[in-house]
Amino acid sequence: MSSPTQTFHAPSPDIILETLQAYQRSAVLRAAIELDMFTAIADGDKSIPAIAARIQASEKGTRVICDHLTIMGFLTKANAEYSLAPVPAFFLNRKSPAYIGDISKFLAAVENGTSEFRDVAAAVRRGGTVIPERGVLKANHPIWMEFARSVGPAMAMPAQILAKAFAGDAPIKVLDISASHGAYGIAFARHNPHAKIVGLDWPEVIEVAMENARKAGVIDRYSAIGGSAFEVDLGSDYDVVLIPAFLHHFDSVTNEKLLRRVHAALAPGGMAITLEMIPNEDRVSPRRDAAFSLGMLLGTPGGDAYTFPELEQMFRNAGFTRNEFRELAPTPQRMVVSWK
Repeated sequence: MSSPTQTFHAPSPDIILETLQAYQRSAVLRAAIELDMFTAIADGDKSIPAIAARIQASEKGTRVICDHLTIMGFLTKANAEYSLAPVPAFFLNRKSPAYIGDISKFLAAVENGTSEFRDVAAAVRRGGTVIPERGVLKANHPIWMEFARSVGPAMAMPAQILAKAFAGDAPIKVLDISASHGAYGIAFARHNPHAKIVGLDWPEVIEVAMENARKAGVIDRYSAIGGSAFEVDLGSDYDVVLIPAFLHHFDSVTNEKLLRRVHAALAPGGMAITLEMIPNEDRVSPRRDAAFSLGMLLGTPGGDAYTFPELEQMFRNAGFTRNEFRELAPTPQRMVVSWK
């Protein structure tokens, strides 16, 4: 007796093909931001002729990129007209108070890791960046000027939420390590009229923070230290030390050296607030934080996305007595609060 015929269903290779061409997605999105397409559509220019005229581009090119953005989920299309999906309407319309489009100048920049991604296998073999002589940790690397100017607006909301939770209203002295755009320290100054802020970063970069403090009207309470956080005199008697997006660049031994300096600079009972990409212990969730470790593998000699137990151990080794993991809801930011 013959056996019943079985139908074989081969799996689709789409995930392989789409991943190998994923660079196209970032290139298209950066182009749309550069052309200010999302603002044009938000303003009511929804047809191809109208969008093309607004962004000063060919109708063919406009049609192709609008359709591709629709495929990607950034636009919707009906009756030959385009509308914004909720996420780009909130974050990529230049007239939205939550606009973060300028962050593309940093995240999609060739000098910010794209070249390192050309040989991931080599970095995997080595366990760190294969081009350290061009690494972003070099003193005064120009990418940090771009970071300060491009990423600052995207940090405004989490900075305000953090300040609302921790700034209080009593006189406090705050050190903002790797201040960059200065958003976190400036938010503390805006929420607490008695707060005095000290921003620390490379000399050229800290000028951006000073400029932003001037615009925010808090320059009279904002001072700066230019140089390496591992070498300069940090000062003393700080009530709060902010460490945003910094520890992931270094190995744990190097981080502990810095944290011992932070501990010494704090007043008795003072706290350090560390904002980081902090994956869960499974190291594959949440997706954004867990995926960050790859960038550190390719772009730094020893950096990583550290779990809370790993960060807690570093802080304890540096002398901190208590550490708490917290979510900075409603943003996806995660942080560790540590007490001297």
